[in-house]
Amino acid sequence: MNLNRTLAKWAAFTIVAAILPALVRDQSYLMRVIAMAMLFAAMSQTWNIVGGLGNQISLGHAAFFGVGCYTSTLLLIRFGISPWIGMLCAMGLSGIIGALLCIPTMRLRGHYFALATLAFGEAVRVVANSWGSLTGGPVGISVPVMDNSLTMLQFDSSTPYYYIFLVAFLVVTAVFIAINRSKLGYRLRALRASPEVAEVVGVDTARTKVVASCISAGLIGACGTLYAQFNFFFDPDSAFSLIGISINIALICIIGGLGTAVGPLIGAFLILPAEEVLNSLFTGQAGAGYAQLFYGLILVIIVLVEPRGVVALGSRFRDAVRHSRQAQLSSHG
Repeated sequence: MNLNRTLAKWAAFTIVAAILPALVRDQSYLMRVIAMAMLFAAMSQTWNIVGGLGNQISLGHAAFFGVGCYTSTLLLIRFGISPWIGMLCAMGLSGIIGALLCIPTMRLRGHYFALATLAFGEAVRVVANSWGSLTGGPVGISVPVMDNSLTMLQFDSSTPYYYIFLVAFLVVTAVFIAINRSKLGYRLRALRASPEVAEVVGVDTARTKVVASCISAGLIGACGTLYAQFNFFFDPDSAFSLIGISINIALICIIGGLGTAVGPLIGAFLILPAEEVLNSLFTGQAGAGYAQLFYGLILVIIVLVEPRGVVALGSRFRDAVRHSRQAQLSSHG
C-alpha cells in the first residue's frame, strides 16, 4: 500500500510538472530558470544517494559533473558523436572515477571525507585549467550549434530541455527510491548510523561505498552532459565549480530534506528562484554582496528552524494542524 501511495503521488507530480510549461511563455527567462531548477533537482538527487542515505558528505561531485560536460562535448566536436551516446560514455567514465576515488577515501569519515573529496574536485579543476589542448583551458569550450534536433540534443527554446530534465529527475529519483528500498539502501543506512556496528553485523562497508559512489558519480556525469547542451558554453571554473556545483547541490538536498526523495526537488525550486530574485534586486557591484548575504541568511534560518529540512518542517505543520483539530473535537465532545 505504501508503494502504491508513493507511485500515485509521483504520478500526480508528473502530470502537474508536464503542464507547467503551458502556464509559462516558451521564450521567457522564467522558463529557463524553471528548467535549470529541474536539472539541479536531478543533480542533487544523485548526491542524495551517498550524502542522504550513506551520510558520505561529498564536496567533490563537481569533478564527476565536469567530466560529464567535457566527455560528451569533446566527442561531439572531434568525432561528431551524438550527445546521447556521449552521455553514456560520460556516465561510464564518471562512474569509474567515482569508484576509484572511493577506494583511497573509504576509511575516512565526517569532515575528513568531505575535505578529501573537496581536494580531489579542486585538483581536477586545476588540471582542466592547465590542460588547454584538451579542455580549452580558462578560455573554455563551446558546444557546436546545430539545427533544432532531438538526436543532437539541441533546441531553439527552453521547453524541450525542461521536459528532458524532468525525465532525468524522474529517472534519478526512481534509482534513488529503488536503492532506498533495496539491500544496498539498508546497508547505506547502517553505515550512516554506525560503520562499526554495520561491519559487526556483516555489512561489506567497502563494497557498499564503492557501489553507491559509482552510481552517484555516473548519474551526475549524465547531468553534466545535459548542462553542457543547455548552456552551450562552459569552462573549468564553471564545470568543476566548488560553490556552484558541489556545495550548491549538497545545500539543495540538505535544505529540502536529506535522505528523502522529494527533498532535492523542494530545495532546488526554493534556492534557484531565490538566487535569481536576489540577483535581480541587488544588481551591480555594490549590490552583489547583499544578494549573497540575504541568500546565506535564508539558508541559515531554514537550517536553524528545522535541521531535517523543509520536508520535516511540512510534517511538523501537518502534525500541529492535526493535533489542533483533535483538540477542538475533544472540547466539543
